[in-house]
Amino acid sequence: WINLKKQKLGFSESINKRETDESSKDRVSLLNRIKSCGREKNLCELRRIHDDIFHGNNSVFVKDVYVSTSLITTFAKCGALKESRDVFEQLPARNVVTWTALIAGYVTQGFGHEALECFRKMQDEGVSPNAITYACILKACGIVGSLEIGERIDAEVRKKGLLEKDIVLGITLVNMYAKCGVLDKAHRVFKEMPVRNVVAWTTLIDGYVMHGRGDEALKCFRQMQDEGICANVVTYMCILKACCIVGSLKIGEDIHDEITKQGLLKKDVGIGTALIDMYCRCGPIEKAQAVF
Repeated sequence: WINLKKQKLGFSESINKRETDESSKDRVSLLNRIKSCGREKNLCELRRIHDDIFHGNNSVFVKDVYVSTSLITTFAKCGALKESRDVFEQLPARNVVTWTALIAGYVTQGFGHEALECFRKMQDEGVSPNAITYACILKACGIVGSLEIGERIDAEVRKKGLLEKDIVLGITLVNMYAKCGVLDKAHRVFKEMPVRNVVAWTTLIDGYVMHGRGDEALKCFRQMQDEGICANVVTYMCILKACCIVGSLKIGEDIHDEITKQGLLKKDVGIGTALIDMYCRCGPIEKAQAVF
């Protein structure tokens, strides 16, 4: 009897394992299909997948947080924010991951006010934000120029000790203060960051350029180089704009040499446009024509 019981138990476990494996494969396949829709901006197929999950054969995935989050994110990526919100509203339960996916969708499409409203509702439901949520909300504050909310998020982030642990959060905080025009606070946050990479430096430089402070941008660029941080394409574009502000042809030509050595001019149209603009503003026009 004991041996028979063991055989039945083993048979049952084998069936459960096989069903689990098949379910896992279906899940991976579904996530890949959703990802493909986002890559190809295929809204028709994405809508079919959505209907199949909420009204068809794949209803088992309604409670799957990864599948629902992927749907919310992909609809937003395709610009279908109403459908992204519809998916969110249809969920039987909502957590910080699904809330953050919706907030990120609004931020990605430049709808800062809607993102902030979602954040308020999330907090009203008693859901605590994580580092990614805070980063999204700081971007929303930058979009709408809400310094008050941004400063409140800054205080919360510091209270939780997240700034020391998350470089992305530090960068978005620098960016928020820069976009709100409070460059002294942007620089203060930047100096407090335990690790400063090229993205952090470029964000600060771009903040100075954004507000016409070319000299400070060039000073930051020199400090970045002194620390051994290599510039990327975005950094070079920011510095070329700084050269336009201060009328520095010499630095612009030095940047041109660096860009040429790295072969970036053949890879990125944007940097070529920035070079042309720099030569047009700082002269000589012949060099602008040569770059063109």
